[in-house]
Amino acid sequence: MRLKLMITAGCVLLPGVLGLTGATAAAAANPPVIPTPTRTSTPAPGSTQTPAPVPTATPGENNDPPNEAGVAERSATLMASTNFQLPFPCGQSWTGKNIGSSAHRAYEIDFNRGGTADADRGDTVAAAAAGTVVISSHQGSLNGFGNLVKIDHGGGWQTFYAHLTNRSVSAGARVAQGQKIGTVGNTSRPGNNISPHLHYEVRQGSGYPDNIRQAVFNGVTFDYRSGVQTLTSKNTCGGGGGGGGTNPHTAQSVCGSGYKVVDSAALGTAGTVYLLYNAGNGNNCVATIKKTSLGKASATGAYLEVQGKARVTDDGNFAYFAGPVRGSAPGKCVKWGGRAGSAVYNSPFEHCG
Repeated sequence: MRLKLMITAGCVLLPGVLGLTGATAAAAANPPVIPTPTRTSTPAPGSTQTPAPVPTATPGENNDPPNEAGVAERSATLMASTNFQLPFPCGQSWTGKNIGSSAHRAYEIDFNRGGTADADRGDTVAAAAAGTVVISSHQGSLNGFGNLVKIDHGGGWQTFYAHLTNRSVSAGARVAQGQKIGTVGNTSRPGNNISPHLHYEVRQGSGYPDNIRQAVFNGVTFDYRSGVQTLTSKNTCGGGGGGGGTNPHTAQSVCGSGYKVVDSAALGTAGTVYLLYNAGNGNNCVATIKKTSLGKASATGAYLEVQGKARVTDDGNFAYFAGPVRGSAPGKCVKWGGRAGSAVYNSPFEHCG
């Protein structure tokens, strides 16, 4: 596509045009049996929780994979353990389990919320805090992480998000707290058949597995004593999660560095869908930014269709935005659009070049 002046199009009220819904289900979990500790890792500052066991790493596994991108040095006072939120959109309830297994050496947590094995597949995973993506790749046979996103938050703090179906961010990208970084899945090493869930870790410094820390959400340490806890996300809940306030996300922050808005369409008063272009890599990106029901999961979608290729869609019940949906269209025209609530916009093939 080639750039053109931004235009604003009117909305068309065609509910359900995109036709997809996000997964929703009641949380269900059985308390795990906590093994007898052999040695312990360091708890989060000020924590009163009982330390969890830390077995030694399995020989040959690379559970401390090297970063794929660097990050500028920042003061250690910029980040504290209490800054983290649940890694899911505002208002969603998820059940976390900390169990003794080959994949859990200390304070790692597996999250689910659905009543069936595949209920959570494709659900949004959000950054627990702002930072820089230092790993975004499939780990293959290196370990059991599968599709992994690792974020550096400064002050030595990092978070790991493993087994993702797909990754929405690239190594080197800056992400905001609450920004979508991928979706729940069950990717792992070849032959390792697992049910969809999010494997979440907080680490500080180096020296796996001793650098794994207790997870703190909204200032409260996860209940490691029982090993299972259902929590409701407060991640980027504008106006206390009541649906008001200003959306903290923009089309540029969702699509990432280098993308500029070239077109937009109003979705009534519920939001705006944006088409962006990155001159550095030649890619398009579409994102829908909500204006109402902020912090509440509601029908939101975005899509991009490159002429001659299948349409790519991100559609479901989201708290702040849908997308990013990216594609390369050298010498091609694109269709793009999205929805917020019942308001829908569908472009013709345009922005050709």
